[in-house]
Amino acid sequence: MEQYSSMIANQRTFFKNGNTLEFNFRKKQLQELKDMLKNYEGAIYQALKEDLNKSEHEVLTTELGILYTEIDFAIKHLKEWMEPISVNAPMTHKGTKNLIMKEPFGVILIMAPWNYPLQLALAPVIGAIAAGNCVVIKPSEYATATSALLEEMIRDTFDPSFIRVIQGDKDISEKLLEQRFDYIFFTGSSSVGKIVMRKASEHLTPVTLELGGKSPVIVDKDANINLAAKRIVWGKYTNAGQTCVAPDYLYVHEKVKFKLMKAMKKQIKELFGKQPLRNDEYTRIINQFHFERLKKLLTNGSILHGGISDSDTLTIEPTILDKVTWEDPIMQEEIFGPILPVLTFSSIENAVEIIKNNHKPLALYYFGENDKMAHQVIQYLSFGGGSINDTFYHLGNPYLPFGGVGNSGMGSYHGKYSFETFSHKKSIMKQTTKFDLPFRYPGSKISHSIVKKFMS
Repeated sequence: MEQYSSMIANQRTFFKNGNTLEFNFRKKQLQELKDMLKNYEGAIYQALKEDLNKSEHEVLTTELGILYTEIDFAIKHLKEWMEPISVNAPMTHKGTKNLIMKEPFGVILIMAPWNYPLQLALAPVIGAIAAGNCVVIKPSEYATATSALLEEMIRDTFDPSFIRVIQGDKDISEKLLEQRFDYIFFTGSSSVGKIVMRKASEHLTPVTLELGGKSPVIVDKDANINLAAKRIVWGKYTNAGQTCVAPDYLYVHEKVKFKLMKAMKKQIKELFGKQPLRNDEYTRIINQFHFERLKKLLTNGSILHGGISDSDTLTIEPTILDKVTWEDPIMQEEIFGPILPVLTFSSIENAVEIIKNNHKPLALYYFGENDKMAHQVIQYLSFGGGSINDTFYHLGNPYLPFGGVGNSGMGSYHGKYSFETFSHKKSIMKQTTKFDLPFRYPGSKISHSIVKKFMS
């Protein structure tokens, strides 16, 4: 505990000395972060292959590519983001100038998960750097190769008083949460998110919680079935379904179910091969515990496609489950694996009502050609973010905030929203000394009448 207290104290001193406040410093550190990723790119591919058997294509599109895009976006817009914002004032404040300044919180704790162990550790760091904070990164203990590489990269690139990595298991996480940080950013499960929030409350530390949930994909009767099948299969089975915004279950109109299932089977074979378990680039399950957990879920309903697993390689085929009910265990928890249960509906209104009665999901996807119906669905249901006629892809747009609502999280980031998350908006009013409006002072009936006119 003393060791961690000392580390954090060093960062707080570095921050209080004003080292992170200037534009040039922040821009340089963002460029250093990008250069670091470029220099270690080969090692990054190797580490993610070791941890999750990720292909180079998947690493580039879902880990490195997103980070490069976010860094470039932050560098391009940083000066604009840092500028104070002038705001108007009412007549009662005539003569004043009013500003909103963006100031960094201080020392930030970022707790990252194992499913995208590089991207989800560093994406929030981009916003924290841009906003002028110091950072402690706690990576996942499950993605051991990537976490070790992350510590090496950060140690060799940055002053530890500015950014550092602290590895460790659950006990280390708990010890870090005992410390006083100025902001905590957590990505992971809802159950752990509650612990993080409870610990943060002891120091009144603000938090962002990026959680998960059962994100539905709805396919209506007028959807472009072949395109829907391709985009659902890609969004669901990328990273072997170990994605917080992956479609967790499929709700399909009964009139197009057969056609959609046929098209999805075809797309699974095209994207992952006829024998995915022999595909050297097919992602594996992170560890034995999660592998066994997912295998138990295969006993729900009936297997329409896939279902084969290999305990030696910790892989499970892209699987479609039919004849699933809301009472089955697979519908009681976030799946976080390559298993997609299928439910049918005859009335879109009924389907939407059932979804609404469950926890608010992190994402929602609707496939259909009726713009009015699509608008009604996304307006009526509450969820973190999502897409019409696509899955997953909205995460790659730095102009869109990414975050949950309710049980799926609080707060958002990506692009400008990352900068705003790690910045306190400080209100400043500069009052004129050329005159002094008398109506705010007591003791005059005229003052009272003027105040009543303006404020009632």
